Amino acid sequence: MATTLERARPSRTHWLITMYAGGGEFCDGYILSIIGVALPLVTGAFSLDAAGAGLIGSASLIGMFVGGLVFGRVTDLVGRQKVYLFDIAAFILLSVLQLFADAPWQLVVLRLLMGVAIGADFAIAGTIASEFAPQRSRGPLLVVMVTMWSVGAAVAYVVGWAMLSAGPEAWRWMLASSAIPAALILFLRMGTPESPRWLLSKGRVDEARAVVRQMLGPDADLSDIEADTGATGRYRDMFHRPYLRRTVFVCVFWACQLLPIYAISTYEPTILHSFGLATGDAAYLGAVVIQIFYVLGSLSGALFVNRGRRTLLLWSFAISALPLLGLAALDGPSAITVVTLFVVFGVASFASQCLQAIYPSELFPTGIRATANGFATGISRVGAALGTFGAPILLGYSTRLAMLVGAVIAVVGWLVSYWLAPETSGKTLSESSR
Repeated sequence: MATTLERARPSRTHWLITMYAGGGEFCDGYILSIIGVALPLVTGAFSLDAAGAGLIGSASLIGMFVGGLVFGRVTDLVGRQKVYLFDIAAFILLSVLQLFADAPWQLVVLRLLMGVAIGADFAIAGTIASEFAPQRSRGPLLVVMVTMWSVGAAVAYVVGWAMLSAGPEAWRWMLASSAIPAALILFLRMGTPESPRWLLSKGRVDEARAVVRQMLGPDADLSDIEADTGATGRYRDMFHRPYLRRTVFVCVFWACQLLPIYAISTYEPTILHSFGLATGDAAYLGAVVIQIFYVLGSLSGALFVNRGRRTLLLWSFAISALPLLGLAALDGPSAITVVTLFVVFGVASFASQCLQAIYPSELFPTGIRATANGFATGISRVGAALGTFGAPILLGYSTRLAMLVGAVIAVVGWLVSYWLAPETSGKTLSESSR
């Protein structure tokens, strides 16, 4: 029997492609989280009010809305590989330019443009990784890829915490430091081949066959990916049967996952301080510890993702709502209680983060896969941007109320997932997207 892309065992090439895609996720997590450490310094440097700080904190998320919508479709039209390199190059340039910002509006513009590049990367990373991954290994491989976001966020907090002693201008170096991992990832991504599924969808059969044979050997063929690439797909297809239900589901569950996560991650040191956990640098150290548990939570998704995508999502929403309810209900909780509840929230919510890459890739065919990924990225970031912009205002009024709002959003995510979430585990991309 000839070796095929869906039936293959994961090879070194599969892992490298996954890790290179995950490198973009690392940069995304780093860029979006380093602002959480830098923002108090930026606020002091420019004498910002809560609305001004919220605008800088949420600018990247607003940019992701544009980047996802525009570059998801561009990726389906011109190819995965080109966008895959362009967005990382943009990370490097924009990171360095933040070093020279001397007005709040300049930071807003730069963070907005970085968000556009991040939105593009979200649209392409999960798409290209899923299109190379074998059926049985797709879930675990994408868990590893998505976990790199959490690793990037944790590293950002460590780097930011280490830079705090550099003085009030340390925020410039914090924000510019994302150029370093981005440059490394750009170098590593240079050799990534084009997706054979995309090549086949464009009628470039010989090139698609050459990529598959280079990966899997001379006997490899394209038999199990032809059905997935038969329909070219149009943008409006996402809003008609059978894809409208899937589009609504992916956008809503993704937004409900991200709104509390981004709001908490961006303002975590401030939130911990408001609970009386720590003051000064110790609040940032507490945030680092919690971020480490977020990484462990993300990795734990590998244990459950092949047992049921739907089940994992429902349990994740249900469990993550409980600690937020606890934080909202308790009056003056102890430090260990606060940390424990945030750890439970992080582990539960991050365990299903892999589904943000898996579901859009498995529910839509090759012709609109990146478009759907990009659209869902954009819409989900509207919710995340609202949360990040509104969080400092809500936190200024009541931290406990902010936690209650987060719990309500998790419950909404559970209800929508219970109603709309399909089960796609154990299926090939052509079967699940049909």
